[in-house]
Amino acid sequence: MVRAMEERKMHVGRVALCAVLAGMSGLGFSNIGVKDLTASPKGGDPVSGREIYVNTCIRCHGIDGKGALGIKLVPPPADLTSSAVQDRLDGTLFRRIHEGKPNTAMGAWKHSLSDEEIWDVLAYVRMLRAELDGQP
Repeated sequence: MVRAMEERKMHVGRVALCAVLAGMSGLGFSNIGVKDLTASPKGGDPVSGREIYVNTCIRCHGIDGKGALGIKLVPPPADLTSSAVQDRLDGTLFRRIHEGKPNTAMGAWKHSLSDEEIWDVLAYVRMLRAELDGQP
């Protein structure tokens, strides 16, 4: 009986190890990338981000991040002040700006903006929630 218990423990340990290794190797094959796991090295500059936002993002997302009036895109642009956007990880939002979103008007900005500029825009987008919540 003792031997059966020891064999069971070893089997459970092997299964756990396989699960961990599969999860780690899955990072390379899933939609999760390194940028989902790390934040901007310096946090992004919301002042520069606002300037970029006004020149590039405002056409679809509007001045307040809730969508431009008069533009009927299908599907509509994301409400950048919503919890659905604001609760996402920085790396996830970075990737969305960098790579775009398939089957929407959200194109990839990786050809027009540097990584640093994307982090700056993201820092500004994070401020849209603070403004909505009435925080300074």
